Amino acid sequence: MKDSIYLDYAATSPVLPEVLAEMLPFFSEHFGNPSGVYGTAREAQQAVERARRRTAAVIGAETGEIYFTSGGSESDNTAIIGTALARQNQGKHIITTQVEHHAVLRPCQRLEKQGWQVTYLPVDREGRADPDDLRRAIRPDTMLISVMAANNEIGTMEPIEAIGEIARECGIPFHVDAVQAAGAVPLNVQTIHADLLSISAHKLYGPKGTGALYIRRGTRMESLISGGSQERKLRAGTENTAGIVGMGKAMKIAVRDMAANRAHHRALRDRMIDKVLAEIPESVLNGPRTERLDNNCHFSFRGVEGEALVLRLDLAGIAASGGSACTAGNMETSHVLTAIGHRDDRDGGSVRFTLGRGTTEDEIDRTVEALKTIVADLR
Repeated sequence: MKDSIYLDYAATSPVLPEVLAEMLPFFSEHFGNPSGVYGTAREAQQAVERARRRTAAVIGAETGEIYFTSGGSESDNTAIIGTALARQNQGKHIITTQVEHHAVLRPCQRLEKQGWQVTYLPVDREGRADPDDLRRAIRPDTMLISVMAANNEIGTMEPIEAIGEIARECGIPFHVDAVQAAGAVPLNVQTIHADLLSISAHKLYGPKGTGALYIRRGTRMESLISGGSQERKLRAGTENTAGIVGMGKAMKIAVRDMAANRAHHRALRDRMIDKVLAEIPESVLNGPRTERLDNNCHFSFRGVEGEALVLRLDLAGIAASGGSACTAGNMETSHVLTAIGHRDDRDGGSVRFTLGRGTTEDEIDRTVEALKTIVADLR
């Protein structure tokens, strides 16, 4: 649509031209299977290993601690179920939070049906878990802690460094879903004491269908996909060479441009928050004012139904989200908003705007003007 505005970068981002250019040869002239031993295969294998080094460098990991997957959901599932299976003789208790992505919550629920017990930590009104609650929840049979770095809906940054310290002190593996945070904010697995960390390429201007799981050396893990010996026997199946190459390049660019991107996003985020709260009556910012992702704005508007708001924005040429892209079309209230005390009948409908590299000040101003009209009409 001409003059359309895209403000749903948390759902996905476009592949950068630099990333696509590096990927293209691996669809054609460098098409070899990385598991082969001849020249064409070695070219592919070397490209995969270069991407592994690039990915490891972004999060302070060793190259051999990076395992490529099909994306964030597979990485989360592997971290949770793979660790649970590998450590079930040491305990069957997992601790996570009420506001995790469904790629964490549903594997936990699956394990509950098979005899594991899961503690879902509450969060405060801004969506933040309390490390003291975690410490109180730990039991002798706790075998995994999983807490996201940043919330995919309301953008809240979780205290993962403090949580990681507790996990390390108690000798419990710590998994971090960093799908929204990796490449967007500084993240070092040593500083946060992560034993497992999930990343998705398409959230940081890389290709869809590619992700990575960091597994600290020595962490026990069961494979979920059986077959060949790819990814050091953790994930069977021929590697998505082009996607992996694109992810490596996207990770490198994310670090290169991080400071500039953060400043750009923060300025526009704060502009949008200030204008919406000042110019639209009975609007509420969900999540903290500052301790949130630089590009995330999540609002509720009293007297407005959320789905109608998102659809009206779409008709106005503005792409935004009612919450997580993975639950689009689900009419149920967001579990994240429920956890922070939001009630539809009291607090109204909600919408998430997430900004990108190409977002402009003019687009923010046009969106706020459209939002003012739409909210007034719907009320």
